[in-house]
Amino acid sequence: MSRLRRALARLGADLWTMAPDPLPRMGGPRALSRLPHVAVALYALVMGLYPGGEGIDPTVPLLAMAMAAAMVLAMWRPLAAFWATIVLVVAGARSGMVYVSHQLSFPWTVHPETYERLPFPPADPSAFPWTGSGVALQAGVLFLLALRVRPGVAVKALAITTLTVVAIAVLMPEANGGGLGATAMLADAVAVAVGAGVRQLRTTRTRLEAQEELTAEERARRTLLEERSRIARELHDVVAHHMSVISIQAQVAPHLVDDPPQELRENLAGIRENAVEALTELRRVLGVLRAQDQPADAPQPTLDRLEELLANVRGAGVTLTAEITGQARPLSPGVELSAYRIVQEALSNAMRHAPGAAVAVRLTYRPGALAIRVVNEPPARPARPSPGAGHGLLGMRERAAMLGGDLVAGPTPDGGYEVSVFLPVDSRKGVQATS
Repeated sequence: MSRLRRALARLGADLWTMAPDPLPRMGGPRALSRLPHVAVALYALVMGLYPGGEGIDPTVPLLAMAMAAAMVLAMWRPLAAFWATIVLVVAGARSGMVYVSHQLSFPWTVHPETYERLPFPPADPSAFPWTGSGVALQAGVLFLLALRVRPGVAVKALAITTLTVVAIAVLMPEANGGGLGATAMLADAVAVAVGAGVRQLRTTRTRLEAQEELTAEERARRTLLEERSRIARELHDVVAHHMSVISIQAQVAPHLVDDPPQELRENLAGIRENAVEALTELRRVLGVLRAQDQPADAPQPTLDRLEELLANVRGAGVTLTAEITGQARPLSPGVELSAYRIVQEALSNAMRHAPGAAVAVRLTYRPGALAIRVVNEPPARPARPSPGAGHGLLGMRERAAMLGGDLVAGPTPDGGYEVSVFLPVDSRKGVQATS
C-alpha cells in the first residue's frame, strides 16, 4: 500500500501542476521568432473549425473549439492543457455524436435523421474525439507536452490517455464507431514519440553547444597560459642578466673605495647574497618554464636584429617597406624583446592571412614611448585554411599589457589589416641597462 501511495504521489508531482512552461522562441531573426506559435495557433484554428458542417450534433463544434483552445493553451501550460483534453474526451464520448460514412471521403458527415436515406450503407456512429480533427487536436496537445517535459512524464501522460480511451471503448462502445479509438491511440503514441525525439535532439544540441562553448573557453585559457609561459621563458633571461650584473657590482663595489666602512661592506655583501639567491630561484623557474627543445643559452632578439627579420620576410616574396622615425636609442631589454616579437608576429599574421599583400612597418621613437605600426594591404588571393586556432594577436596583447602598453588591431577601410602598438619606455633605464 505504501508503494502505491508513493507511486501516486510521484505521478501527481509529475503531472498535476499548473506552472507555466512557455514554448521557446525559434532562433534567428526577431520577426520569425514567434513562427512556431503562429503555426500552432493556425493548426488549432483549422482543426477546431473542421467538424463544423451541416447535419452534425451541435455539441461537436463546441467540443472542437474547446479542444482547439486547449491546444493553444498547451503553448504555455502543457500539463494543464493535457488534463483539459482528458475532460473533453470524456465529455465528447457522452455527447457530440457524428456519423461518418464509409462510402464518402472523410470528413463528410450527416445528421442521424438523414443518413438512412443515403444510397449507400449507413455509417457507424462516433464521438467527436475519434473524428479526424479530434484525434489531430489531441495528438497535437500530447506532442507539445512531450516537447517540454521529461520522457518519463510524457509516457505517463500517454498511458493515462490510453487508459481513458480503453475505458470509453469498454464502457461506451457506441461512441467508438468503426474502432476509431485504436486509431486515436496510435496517433497519440506517434505524437509522443516524435515530440520526445525532438526534445532529445534539442537537449542534445543545447548540451553540445554548451560543451563547445566550454571547450572554446578552455582552449582560449590554455592558449593564454601557454603564451604567457612562452613570454616568461623569454623574459627570464633578461631578468637573470640583470640579477647577475647586480651581484657582480655588489662584489666589486668595495674595491672601488679606499678603506670602505664596515657597514658598507656588510650592506654590499647582503645585496650580493640576495642577488645570488634570487638568481638561483630564477634558474629553478627556468627549468620548469623552458621548453625541452630550447637551448638554455639561446640569445633573445632585440631591435638590433630587426633588419635581419625584415630581410627574411622580403626573401619569402613579400613586398615590404620599413620606416623608423624619431631618434633611435637603446631601450630596456624587455621592451626591445617585446617590440621585436610583436613585429615578428604581425608580419607572420600578414603573410598567413593576406597572401600576396604588400606590408608596411613603421617604428616611431618618442620621448617616453615606442610606437609600432604594421599594416598590410588587401590579400591578392584567398588565404589557405589555417589548422588550429591561432594566438598571435593574443600574444601581442599580452606583451603590450605586460609593459603597460596598449594594442589596437582591426581591418582597414580598404580591406587590409592594421596592428598598432604603444609601448611606454624609460630611455634612461634603457641606456643604463646597456652601459
